[in-house]
Amino acid sequence: MSESLPLVSIVIPAYNGESFLEESVRSVLEQDYPNIELLVFDDGSSDGTAELLKSYGDRFYWESHENIGQSATLNKGWRMATGEILSYLSVDDILEPEAVRESVKALEENPDVIMTYGDYSLIDENGQVLRQVKAPDFNYKEMLSKIIVQPGPGVFFRKKGFEDIGGWDTSLRQVPDFEYWIRLGLKGEFKHLHNSLARFRVHEGSQSFAETSVEKAEECVRVIESFFDKQDISSEINKLKNTALSSAHVIAFRFHIRAGRYRTGLSSFMQGIACDWRSLFSVRTYMLMFNAVFFRLRRMAYLLSNVDREE
Repeated sequence: MSESLPLVSIVIPAYNGESFLEESVRSVLEQDYPNIELLVFDDGSSDGTAELLKSYGDRFYWESHENIGQSATLNKGWRMATGEILSYLSVDDILEPEAVRESVKALEENPDVIMTYGDYSLIDENGQVLRQVKAPDFNYKEMLSKIIVQPGPGVFFRKKGFEDIGGWDTSLRQVPDFEYWIRLGLKGEFKHLHNSLARFRVHEGSQSFAETSVEKAEECVRVIESFFDKQDISSEINKLKNTALSSAHVIAFRFHIRAGRYRTGLSSFMQGIACDWRSLFSVRTYMLMFNAVFFRLRRMAYLLSNVDREE
């Protein structure tokens, strides 16, 4: 019976993820969907990731290679994958038991849909649920112009999409997923499944908690500029360029403020207003501003608490 179901290939890139890898792998092995190909890549880890993978024997495909980064590792895995549906899982995230089954069902029932995504739980380092995240319904224009990345953990997409547009941009460190979704979204619809399919872990070692460099903070701006310069897009989509650039500069502002680069952040904010003055009256702009300030205060409190402990 499982042979008649589409094969789903899930890639886990693991870099120094020993603390969370076992839980991540188990969440794939315990899916209630029977036809899954799991590929795990130790991306040059210096912890016990390789030894942990050895303990699984031949239960799934795994290998260790020198550190090449998340994007290159995903691309390698997806090229090796034999499934007609692809997915990935960060080493510190978890799939809910029904995630694969429900995603395959949606893709099978909607041939025009190229990718599915669901809601997810936000969890802390110990796996405790912090809150439930309801993802927005798919809207390509909003995703592009407002930089609202609707898909989160638990995405599943057709391998044909990967074959058509290639893989993630290996030069990107901050928003490789967003850049990929705006390219993939030109090939078909994304479908939002209104139930929780994954658990997204936030902890001190995760990228979402870390401060970003100047280059990473400005990455979204470069992505938008490159997208409108190179993509063969319709005139309707092209009209969104200024709004998208404005949103990208405001996001750069948020990252700069979070890292304590206040003058650079203010410059990014002013560039965003210059691209589209309407962003000054956008609720999302003020939400990003609040996020930046809150994160900065939280980060400063964390650093001060560490100094106190050391003393």
